[in-house]
Amino acid sequence: MYTDAASEMTFFVLVARHGSLAAAARALDLTPPAATKRLAQLEARLGVRLVNRTTRRISLTAEGETYLAHATRILAAIRTMEDEVAGKGGDELRGLLRVNATLGFGRTAIAPLLSEFARRHPGVEVQMDVTDRPVDLAEHGVDLAIRFGAPPDKRLNARRVLSNRRFLCASPRYLQQHGAPALLDDLARHRCIVHRQNDDAYGIWRFRQGGEGGYDRTVKVHGALSSNDGDIVLGWALDGHGILIRSEWDLARYVESGRLKIVLPQYALPSADLFVVYLNRRNQAARTRAFIDFLVEHFAAAAPSSALPPAA
Repeated sequence: MYTDAASEMTFFVLVARHGSLAAAARALDLTPPAATKRLAQLEARLGVRLVNRTTRRISLTAEGETYLAHATRILAAIRTMEDEVAGKGGDELRGLLRVNATLGFGRTAIAPLLSEFARRHPGVEVQMDVTDRPVDLAEHGVDLAIRFGAPPDKRLNARRVLSNRRFLCASPRYLQQHGAPALLDDLARHRCIVHRQNDDAYGIWRFRQGGEGGYDRTVKVHGALSSNDGDIVLGWALDGHGILIRSEWDLARYVESGRLKIVLPQYALPSADLFVVYLNRRNQAARTRAFIDFLVEHFAAAAPSSALPPAA
């Protein structure tokens, strides 16, 4: 019975993630009619409808959402239990590690670290997803997420792995053509490049004028260029299109080379510290703890550039 229940939960989680019975059937090497029959049998056994069917996609009912949430947690607990039992008597890390990260940073920084971690621990299977928005760790079966900024959900555990200040910057060419702003009010007459992030108010930049008493200034900026991709807006700043907010992690090498200059360093911006986020420390698998420690060790060695202004 328990084996059948785990198989049913695995099947339904795949259906929900793919949003398609045909895609779930391919993942499980089933025929589409067999997948349809399997879903119908599950709904009949539970006595409720779990999905709403259309010609191409499916959506979950309220009961389906409840079943998915519980099934994901139960399957994760089963995997953790099996991994811990299988790992007894040996020091080799084993099992599946599921990681979520932001798009650009995930590609350029986290993917190479996962490559090195997998090389050191060949018994670990890695699954990495990159998304522009945070994901629900429990719902998606994710072991840990790597995000800039402290998580708003207090139910999650978070560990800071990198302090990461943000600065205003522009290319020397732009500053030669338009001059450097001396005050925050000067930004209103400059071309600014806007990095659209999640639900942040468009074109509103927040500053703190000293101390830790809060961000007491907001400035509405204008510019012809904006994007939700950090690498794109950085490229535009390097091309001389305007003033940009960028974190020291991305900015340091360009300041050192002289391709970008810091402007208005006397005004502090909200930081973009890097956090690793996870659900439960108590039942955390050894491979997850090991990778978090690996991240912290790596970024601890990433000292900030001396070319950037000292911390206030």
